[in-house]
Amino acid sequence: MASETTEAEQEYMSDDPRLCLMCHGADSNHPAESVMHGVHGQSSSENAPFSTNQQGCQSCHGPSAAHLKLVEGVRPPPAIVFNSEQPAHQRDGVCLDCHQDTAGHYWAGSAHEFSQQGCTSCHTIHQSDGAMKRFLQLNNQCMDCHQRQRAQIMRPSSHPLRSGQMNCIDCHSPHGGPGPAELKAFTLNEQCLNCHAEKRGPFLWEHAPVTEDCSSCHTPHGSNHNALLNTRTPFLCQQCHQAAFHPSNQESGLGIPPRGASSNLLGKDCMNCHAQVHGSNHPSGSGLTR
Repeated sequence: MASETTEAEQEYMSDDPRLCLMCHGADSNHPAESVMHGVHGQSSSENAPFSTNQQGCQSCHGPSAAHLKLVEGVRPPPAIVFNSEQPAHQRDGVCLDCHQDTAGHYWAGSAHEFSQQGCTSCHTIHQSDGAMKRFLQLNNQCMDCHQRQRAQIMRPSSHPLRSGQMNCIDCHSPHGGPGPAELKAFTLNEQCLNCHAEKRGPFLWEHAPVTEDCSSCHTPHGSNHNALLNTRTPFLCQQCHQAAFHPSNQESGLGIPPRGASSNLLGKDCMNCHAQVHGSNHPSGSGLTR
C-alpha cells in the first residue's frame, strides 16, 4: 500500500470495512472478513459495530488512520490491537463499552480480571462461530487453563460435563459472580440446591454439615468415591462421628472381609441404617434412619 492515502481510502476511512479487507481479507495471513458473518457484523442491529450508525472496524480498533501508511518501511499498529502487547484493561474497556450491562456487573475485581485474562483470552471476535458459542467446546475452553478441574471430571463420579449435559457456566460466571469461585449464587449451598432441590429442606431433623457447606462431604468437580464424596464412608462419617455413644468401633480398612467381619464397611456402610443423611421429616428420624 502506498505511503499516501488514496482517494478510495479517504472515501472508506471513516467507517467502511472494505478498506481494511483490502489487506486483511481471505488472501491474507490474518483474515478478518468472517466477523461480518457473526453477531458483530449484523447491519440490522443498531448496536453492532457494522450497523449504519457505527464505525465498522474502528468501533473496536479505534481511529487507525496512521495504520494505513508505512513509516520508514514499518506499518504502525491500529490504536487497539487486542493482543498481549497492550494492557488487558485497555482491550477490555472496548468490549465493556457495549457489554457492560451483560458482562460487566461483576467483572471488576473478578478472578479473570485480576489475573489479566482479558476478553480475547476466551473470545475470538473474528470467527463467526467462536469456541465460547459452541456448547460442547465451552468446557474445553475453560479447561485449557483449569487443568486440575479437567482431571477431576475424568474421575468415576462427576457431574455430566464430559457428556455435554452440563457446562462450566451452569455454576460459574466467567465474567465474575457474587459467590466464591465466581459462582452465580451467593453461597455454595445455594448454587448446589438450585439443582438438588430435594436436599434443600428445612427438615425436622437436620444434619449440620448439610446446612453449613455441601463441600464438607462432597467435591463438586469429580471424585474417586461415590456421589462425589471427599472420601469413602464410613471414614468420611467418622471424621465427625466417633465411636462413643454408638454401637460400633472406629473403622479401618482392616475390617473389610475376608480379613475382617465388619458389616459397617459393606454396602452403603453407615447409610445402611442412616439412609436419610441429608435430613429427615419423620417424627422418629432423629438419627436420620427414616
